[in-house]
Amino acid sequence: MKNTAPYDPQSEARWVPEPDKRPGRTSFQRDRARVLHSAALRRLAGTTQVVAPMRSDFPRTRLTHSLECAQVGRELGAALGCDPDLVETACLAHDIGHPPFGHTGEEALDQAARECGGFEGNAQSLRILTRLEPKRFAPQGEPEVRLAPWPGRSVGLNLTRAALDAATKYPWARGQHPTDPGSTKYGVYGDDLPVFRWMRTGAPDGRKCFEATVMDWSDDVAYSTHDVEDALQAGHIDPAALGSSAERAELFKIAERFAEAEPAEFDEALDRLRAEDWWPSGYDGTARARAGLKDLTSQLIGRFCLAAEQATRARYGPGPLTRYAAELVVPRGVRLECAVLKAVAVRYVMQRDEQAQLRSRQRVVIAELADALMNDAPQLLDPVFAAQYEEAEDGRAALRSVIDQIATLTDASALALHAKLVG
Repeated sequence: MKNTAPYDPQSEARWVPEPDKRPGRTSFQRDRARVLHSAALRRLAGTTQVVAPMRSDFPRTRLTHSLECAQVGRELGAALGCDPDLVETACLAHDIGHPPFGHTGEEALDQAARECGGFEGNAQSLRILTRLEPKRFAPQGEPEVRLAPWPGRSVGLNLTRAALDAATKYPWARGQHPTDPGSTKYGVYGDDLPVFRWMRTGAPDGRKCFEATVMDWSDDVAYSTHDVEDALQAGHIDPAALGSSAERAELFKIAERFAEAEPAEFDEALDRLRAEDWWPSGYDGTARARAGLKDLTSQLIGRFCLAAEQATRARYGPGPLTRYAAELVVPRGVRLECAVLKAVAVRYVMQRDEQAQLRSRQRVVIAELADALMNDAPQLLDPVFAAQYEEAEDGRAALRSVIDQIATLTDASALALHAKLVG
């Protein structure tokens, strides 16, 4: 492992100070353990990544994706001088706020929550880490930790400032993207701004910390490689079809969502990948074919991470890189290759007819759950959310408690609760 830099006391500070229970562990080792043992992380085992968890014997869920992202991020971060436990914590936590049914559930909850400011999975992640996953509580009336809306409330896992910052992909509120005010991506709700401002103390406005950029690229790498592996193994992709000009045209339209480029650039990116010896020509389910898929994934991860490591070192030199001393550099060609692979997963897995029909039904389930729970709250809410509902200062805060409850469900528990309440 390469040398890692020390982190200053401000980076290791917690919103509510607490003594160390056992000497010999670093602050970031404690952070990693807290996320790893959290109920919110375990819940991701039942939450959709691309295909619903119950539709396969060997599903790739939000949990397995988070573990894969964590493995990639830990090694890439360590190679660049980050604390590996810090980067792993960020990767484990980056999707912890995603609701049932993946991005479909996120879109449906955003509609259901429009009167309380909307819903965004990344903002929900911060809310879980700093409020909804109970491990520590603020002292009653503590003047230095005046936590709206009431003293003595949960501060979640009470992670360090650096860990929360590293887990934040979008360090701005809704409508405050530094270059694109119309962006639907953001990382904090209005009523979570106090902890967000504490977390961002001394940080440049709108800029991700270095560890967050490592986490973000690790997320892209894990998603683009493993989901393509799954699609090949399930028979959704015929590698030969990627040579068709008509297929490529459709594929590159999707790739534009992930990176701005002309079709010719995407064409070159895909050709570079297809020219490699390890690129599959087909998949027949044999042991050799399965091993070939694993090699494909390994080769792609190594290719994408090594390119980012070398480009970052070329710009910043050999020393440890942390916090706001650098930004991860990903070569354009590699970023386009990753975008094309993402597009492959979208086109051949997510856009299949059966998936479109399933997503339509899932949107209805979320909308009807929100109506049913709101119409009979707080009686139908779990105790923690019922208390949140009863302590709400207004209708917006009351609605948020209902949204919080739905967001904590797995795919299966959302369907079961819907069947019970709506039929």
